[in-house]
Order: sequence, then C-alpha cells, then structure tokens
Amino acid sequence: MKALRIHAGPLAREHIARHGLLPQHVRTIPGAAGGPKGLILGPLDRFTFGEWLPRSNQPVDLVGASIGAWRLANACLDDVTTALEQFEHGYIHQHFDVPEGQKRLTAQQVSRQFGNDLRGFFAGRVAEVTHHSRFRLHVITSRGRHILGREGPARTPVGYLGAFVTNSVHRRSLGAWLERVVFSSPGAALPFATRDFRTRQVALDEANFAPALQASCSIPFMLEAVHDIPGAPPGAYWDGGITDYHLHLNYSNDDGLVLYPHFQKAVVPGWLDKGLKWRHKSTHFLDRMVLLAPDTDWVKTLPNGKLPDRNDFLRYGNDMQGRVAAWRKAAAEAHRLADEWQEWLARPDLGQVGAL
Repeated sequence: MKALRIHAGPLAREHIARHGLLPQHVRTIPGAAGGPKGLILGPLDRFTFGEWLPRSNQPVDLVGASIGAWRLANACLDDVTTALEQFEHGYIHQHFDVPEGQKRLTAQQVSRQFGNDLRGFFAGRVAEVTHHSRFRLHVITSRGRHILGREGPARTPVGYLGAFVTNSVHRRSLGAWLERVVFSSPGAALPFATRDFRTRQVALDEANFAPALQASCSIPFMLEAVHDIPGAPPGAYWDGGITDYHLHLNYSNDDGLVLYPHFQKAVVPGWLDKGLKWRHKSTHFLDRMVLLAPDTDWVKTLPNGKLPDRNDFLRYGNDMQGRVAAWRKAAAEAHRLADEWQEWLARPDLGQVGAL
C-alpha cells in the first residue's frame, strides 16, 4: 500500500489474526473534528457506508464531532452515496461573500449562512437520520459552564483562556469550564464510558437536530455559539471538538471493533490538546480500534504538499477557484485510500497493519 496506512490496537490485531475483518465485526465508527481535513475521507466513507457495511446487519454507533458529526449524519440518509457526494461537493464549494465595506465576515454572519445551508440540506430528511434502521448517531457538543454559560465579547475569551491553562495541567479540569453534551438517536445508549468529565445525553429530534449539528461545528470566535438548544440544558453550545477533538474515548465494544477512518495516526483527545504532544499517544481506550489514515509521504503529493485545511481560506483569499481546484484534486486523489482499503479487505494481511 502506498497511500493508506492501517493501524490497530492490540485487541483489534488479535481479532484480525483470528477472524480477519468483516463488516459484521464493526460496532462503532468515530468521526473526528478537523474541518477540511475530513474531505480526504470521502471515498472511504462512500465505500464503507455505501458498499461494505450493507453486507452486514448489526447496529452500529456513529460518534462524531464537528465535521465528523456532519459526515456521519449524511451516512444515515437513505441514499447514502449521493448524500456523501453532495456533502463533499457543497463543502468544497462553500463560499462566504464579504459585504462591501467589511474585510471579513463576523462570526454572526458566518453562523447565519452556515445554519441556513445546514437546515436546507437536511430539510425533510431529519427522520431518516434519527430513525435509521441500523445506525445510531451521536453528535458531540461542548456546553459552556459558569463564565462560558453565555457567549460574550469579554467572558468568552476569558473563559477559554482559563480552560486552556487548566487543561494544560490536567485534562479532567476542562470539565470545570465545559461539559460534553451528546445528542443521540432516540433510545441509543452511549457507546463509550463518561468517567473523564461531566457528560449529558439528549435525544435527537426534529426540533434540536439542526441546532445540535450546527453547535457541534461552531468553532469559538469563528462562529457564534448556539444557545438554548431545544430539549437540552440552557446555555451556550460550541464545537464538539473542544472536548473531543479526535474522539479518544473509552469505547465499550467488548464484542466488536471500532473502525476509524481518520486523517492521521494520532488520536488527540481535545482541541486544546493539539500542542500537548504527550497527550497524542495511544491508550487502552484504543485497544479495539482499527484506524485508517493516509501515509505521510503520500500526503506530500497532494496540492501544497498537505491535507486541505482552514488556512487555505487565507492562502487563497479571494481566489475561490484556486482553493476549489486544490480541494477537488485532494478529494479525487483520496480514491487511492478507498481502493487500497478494498484490496486489503479482500486479502487481510496482518503484516501490513501497524501498531496503534
């Protein structure tokens, strides 16, 4: 394999050695935050949800934050392949017009356009997501506590500064500033333990689906928080990646595996842990995980020698066509990841599986 790298925790490696890897072995699929980086996973998603998983019939929990939640919500729609293609096309071609006299859009303006686009995409189709016959969606959001309970020009930066400082000392202390609120398909139990910090679960429905999904994608200072989501505790809700950037969770899959299409090997716990390299290591939480990620040398062959990311909006500025061309090229090249994954599944080779 040249483009794809497969990594597995010790229990997942043992499982593959004994049983191979079949779609019925998968119990959970996480979807990481990370913005445009998630575009690289489009072909893997379309193969996994459109062709491979339909060969089985067990329930599967889909756990997502930010763009990961958005991706996985699309995977719950009836015509999944078309939905994922439309999602990719819409994300690549997103454009925010700056009104005359402004240098950049305000967080309020970005949130308004994003929310309208989100509601338009899922209009009339929310029930397909929340009542899927097999998939149980879990959308992770970060709800502010105390000073972060409401958004404000002073309290928000002060609150996040406090969260950053205390989190750098101990991750559990992040719970003093934010709590994890998970919006789940009705009746679905959480597929992970929640002893790390305070967690609440709320049932997804027609009223809270769009605001919950928007909240899960609402990066602080770039978008507004979503306040007072129906059916959930009052307060300000932000990007789920703040508490759970790459979903480094204590998955409860004693009889199955966690399949994780990801854009890198490291599973970083929270957004504020990005610079804390000692928190990027694997733990026993990932023992039953099979992680798919692009090879770092292959990534260097993509436009600009990297994965698409939010900095491309600054890199290309008003050159929307240039950014779109680069992102389309990266997404097209990502078909190599899906092709190599299919080839490996046809002949599983544990020698090609690295340790996680």
